[in-house]
Amino acid sequence: MLDLLFANRNGLVGDVVVGGRRGQSDHEIIEFSIFGEIRRNINKTLTLDFQRADFGLFRRLIQRVPWEATLKNKGVQESWACFKTEILRALEQTVLVCGKMSRRGKCPAWMGKWVLEELRNRKRTYRFYKEGQVSQEVFKGDVRECRKKIKESKAQFEFKMVNSVKDNKKCFYKYINGKRKGKANLCSLLDEGGNLATADEEKAEVLNAFFASVFGGKTTCLQDNCSLGLVDGVRKQNGPPIIQEEAVRGLLRCSDTHKSMGPDGIHPRMMRELADELAKPLSIIYQQSWFTGKVPDDWKLANVTPIHKRVGGRILVIIDQSA
Repeated sequence: MLDLLFANRNGLVGDVVVGGRRGQSDHEIIEFSIFGEIRRNINKTLTLDFQRADFGLFRRLIQRVPWEATLKNKGVQESWACFKTEILRALEQTVLVCGKMSRRGKCPAWMGKWVLEELRNRKRTYRFYKEGQVSQEVFKGDVRECRKKIKESKAQFEFKMVNSVKDNKKCFYKYINGKRKGKANLCSLLDEGGNLATADEEKAEVLNAFFASVFGGKTTCLQDNCSLGLVDGVRKQNGPPIIQEEAVRGLLRCSDTHKSMGPDGIHPRMMRELADELAKPLSIIYQQSWFTGKVPDDWKLANVTPIHKRVGGRILVIIDQSA
């Protein structure tokens, strides 16, 4: 029951009708309609759908490319651009793109098809119970059975997640963080001049400057930093090393498929699935990079994300680099 009706904009309320009084009250009843559109949050973020990917066709498209002739007499940047173009062209033909589901419209990870069926059955039984078609004992039995299925599903999901935490740490930490009721914001940071950074943009600039200071200095000799298994052990004295194709293939097969792709747009899942086909062109590019002492521009880019962890009452900021 209302005496007055206020709206913050025109056209929001309509069909206002003043009715009679209810009972012994001296207030009058006002009936009205609220006009508005339902806002639906649409996530426009796109992601690669590897479940429907045709890796067989992907391999055949990559095998058709004569890599030795294509990369011959080319610089490192030009060779990498050619390699990247062929990979992304084949990617468009074999891997579909789907919209990333938002957290609000996404079901919990532990909820499988049989749990959804139990929830539908419980709703159906509740409707029949309200209509008087089933007894209260039958409805309570379905509720107990649904709760049992949910507990079993959660236990099975957590058991599988703990067993696979070494291979997929993202799923584990995502599930744990989802259980937290709140998140602690990043505290204020001090820059090189001793100034306090409180705004988000200022904090990002401080972290970016720190990352550049660590990774932007002079690097040591490539030969000292190279993995022993990546180069050929048999070579002439003081001669250039030879990048082994088998070593490159082994490293590609060890790619973490749960990592996100870097700025180059090449996903680690593709690198692992096509390790045999990509080992040859990548070994050629690595060899060219070793001879010339140059690297492609994409290799100098990275997605830098600060990860905040609280250790012993102090906030520890870890720089996560994906490239």
